[in-house]
This record gives sequence, C-alpha cells and structure tokens, in this order.
Amino acid sequence: MRLFGRSVDVRAVKAAVRAATDAGDQVVPVAILGHKADMALMALGDDLWRLRDLQTAVVAAGLEVVESFVSMTEISEYAAGVPDEMKQARLYPQLPPEGKPAWCFYPMSKSRTVGANWFTLPFDERMELMREHGASGRTFAGRILQVVTGSTGVDDYEWGVTLFGERPDDLKEVVYTMRYDRASAIYAEFGPFYMGMVDDIDVVLRRVGCR
Repeated sequence: MRLFGRSVDVRAVKAAVRAATDAGDQVVPVAILGHKADMALMALGDDLWRLRDLQTAVVAAGLEVVESFVSMTEISEYAAGVPDEMKQARLYPQLPPEGKPAWCFYPMSKSRTVGANWFTLPFDERMELMREHGASGRTFAGRILQVVTGSTGVDDYEWGVTLFGERPDDLKEVVYTMRYDRASAIYAEFGPFYMGMVDDIDVVLRRVGCR
C-alpha cells in the first residue's frame, strides 16, 4: 500500500504494524521520495484477512490510500532447474534485507500489441528471452535484492517488481541495464515507479512529518 499522511493517529499506525508483525506478517515501512505519496507499507503474509485488517487499521488511523497493489509470491514457469533454496527465497522472502535501505517498486505487464504479443510466442522462445533477462539480473547479485510477485487476475498489471539496494543509483542501474534485454525492450509495459528509503515504522513516520 502506498499511503499519504494527513491528520494521522501515529500511535494507531504503529499499533497496526505491531499487530501484523506479532501475527507473523512482514511489514516493510518506506518513506517515499517525490510527491506521489508520503510513505508506503509493503506487507507480506499468508492470511488475506490479516492483510485486510492491516489495511483497515491504517486507514482508520488517518492514512489515505493513494495507490495499492496486490500480488503473490510465485515460482516462474521459466524457473526450471533453479535450485530449491532459490525457489524458497522467491516464495518466502525475508524482508527487508540488511544493508539495502534504498527501495523501488513498479508494476509491469507483457505486451499484447500487434507484432509484439508476448502471449503468442512459443514457450521455447519465451524461455530463451527470459534466460537472457535473468542473466542480466544475476550480474547484480549481492548488490540488488529483487522480489517479483505475480498479480495476473488480482490487479491491473501482471507482476509487481520490488527492488532493494544500498543506494538509489543501484536501483537505477539495474533497471536501465535490464531494459535492453529483448524481453523488456520489446515486450515489457511498465506502470508508475515509486522510490524511497526503508526504515522502521517509528523513523519513517517521523521523517514524513507524522509525530
């Protein structure tokens, strides 16, 4: 959820985040740079009602939702041969990663335009394109943590991409580099980008002016 703070009950926001984390969910607070929003709460959990309870509680505390995105962790159909430990990391990411406070999120879909319809390509061709794309991404291993979640059927775009890095230029470089891959250059359609800094909820609320 990307949330804009107006008249906010700070104690209630903190209590909502604590209740979610105490129940076993992960909540990543982000102070957003730019004027699309003031802050974001990235919430991961295996119980939809608990996630809804968090959403209800922060809205009741005075945070106005200006944008949201719903998606699920998944194993890509192009991940054949990926080691089990990597599959587990994709399904059950532990967030936020240590030492990577720079954060970016954007939604994306694959193109359906005439002459560039991803979904009419044979599987083997799509597989080859994604291998190329994945090879580019692996050059940033250790420098960037990427969390790709699936949203087909549950939101307007087909995937959500969240990036964690040490510095904002790390985020810029990985996105710039991977846009030259054919899977991205020809077939990718991007939604809005949100960028910010990860910290605990007390710091984020204070730095965005909610005291």
